Amino acid sequence: MSQVLIINGHPDKQSFNRALAEAYQAGAAKTNTSVTTLNIGDLDFNPNLQFGYRKRTDLEPDLQDALEKIKKAQHIVWVFPMWWSGYPALMKGFIDRTFLPGITFQPIEGKPLPKKLLKGKTSRIIITSDTPSWYDYLYLRRPAINQLKKGTLQFCGISPVKVTYISPIKNSSDKFRDKWLKKVSLLGEKLK
Repeated sequence: MSQVLIINGHPDKQSFNRALAEAYQAGAAKTNTSVTTLNIGDLDFNPNLQFGYRKRTDLEPDLQDALEKIKKAQHIVWVFPMWWSGYPALMKGFIDRTFLPGITFQPIEGKPLPKKLLKGKTSRIIITSDTPSWYDYLYLRRPAINQLKKGTLQFCGISPVKVTYISPIKNSSDKFRDKWLKKVSLLGEKLK
């Protein structure tokens, strides 16, 4: 049975991102798949990578559990808002604390790129924003997407990584949001 992990990076339990994560889960539940959702805002951990990679900080139980889920999953769905051209601080801290050398990638002495320890996995990024897609692409050059897609997921071997960009969220209508909830539920049904 295929394993799907949905990671919601929005810290607010009443956010549209939480609804999108639930919509994807509802769609995926219609398939022969095991689906788990991880809401980063519900986890108890210190998001500060205090010593960088110089010294390993012990992982809290919630992070140990999250890593086990990441390792087991064949498909990982990230749902998060773009804030200041990046993602929420708590999500950044989660990635800093879990995507570590020897766990998701292995540095190779004398080589610029590491061994990718998450090969064989695929991913979908579902990002919400108030920034129009064309502006994010043409002017900003997609910083949040590139940071997660290229700088983290593909760096660790996850490929392909597909992106769904939902904008604008601010002042969006119920009709607009319902349309996206249905689209995301269909993505879950197709496990894309």
